[in-house]
Amino acid sequence: MSTSFASKKILVVPLDWGLGHATRDIPLIYELLNAGCEVLIAAEGKHAALLQQEFPQLTMLPLPGYRIQYAQKGKFFGWKIIQQIPQILRAMRYERQWLQKTVETHGIQAVISDNRFGLYHPRIPCVFISHQLLIKTPFGGFTERLLQRINYRYIRKYSACWVPDFAGDNNLSGVLAHPGKLPPHTTYLGCLSRFSFREDVKKQYDLLVLISGPEPQRSQLEKLVLEQVKALPLRTLIVSGKPGTPLREQLTPNVLQVNHLNARELNEALLAADMVLSRSGYTTLMDLAKLNKKAILVPTPGQTEQEYLGESLMEKGYFYSVPQEGFNLAKALEAAAIFPFRSFQHEQDMEQYKAVVRNFLMLF
Repeated sequence: MSTSFASKKILVVPLDWGLGHATRDIPLIYELLNAGCEVLIAAEGKHAALLQQEFPQLTMLPLPGYRIQYAQKGKFFGWKIIQQIPQILRAMRYERQWLQKTVETHGIQAVISDNRFGLYHPRIPCVFISHQLLIKTPFGGFTERLLQRINYRYIRKYSACWVPDFAGDNNLSGVLAHPGKLPPHTTYLGCLSRFSFREDVKKQYDLLVLISGPEPQRSQLEKLVLEQVKALPLRTLIVSGKPGTPLREQLTPNVLQVNHLNARELNEALLAADMVLSRSGYTTLMDLAKLNKKAILVPTPGQTEQEYLGESLMEKGYFYSVPQEGFNLAKALEAAAIFPFRSFQHEQDMEQYKAVVRNFLMLF
């Protein structure tokens, strides 16, 4: 382990909208630790539990998230978020005040904020991580331009903006992270994934199903899959995305369901599967690209970002995407079997984020 940055004390804070923000920060935290930094993490609930499991030796500071609630039906997703804007603004004011005290109490020297808007400080370097420089909405043009202006206003308060994707046309996020104009001090991190590819993993599953995302849509997709998969002659592993509630149940001789896998187990399961079915959450997409996996994507209904990513990446040939409405697993698998999948091969280093982290540490 390098100790060249041993005096640096860094605070890392993931957004609490889905576990993806926490899991994609894991490789960044490891790189900070490898550089000899002291890392503190601020989170609550299942995000704190996940990161504490991965880094039991690190200090975990309690910090409330934005605690967004989601609509029962996808068509009301956007309106439900809009109704909670006052709540988000209050949370941002609180996290600003919290950060002022925490910097003094713990001697924090830099902050890495994964999409949390209020964690900037006038006296120390603060990084904002986001793959959504352009925020897609169900309402289109005007609202997207307005949100982008608001988004950039907050991003400019930070010392740097890190984008987990590659620059140029060969990318995963499309227009979300490649708008016409970038915020100042923007750097592309490349692919952020905690997983590693290996050639020597034996195939165990015809299908790996990763259920994730906000309720009630998580449960709705789980119900659809469970109703249909038992009738198919496929060796299937279903991971229900419920950390903290142990479950391992052999539903049929071919179908195994578990609630959660740790990082090592999930890495192995992904490598051991011929096909993956998952949401089109951005962190999941980076994991699939890193491991060069074929996948069927089922975007969360009404979540415009996921719907855009599903359509965009299907057009590029990287993944096959189907809507949740009218979902038919057998037909989706038949279509995916003849879909001309393209591998996300990239001329740039899949671990280029490491150099970005080291360069950042040399600035203070």
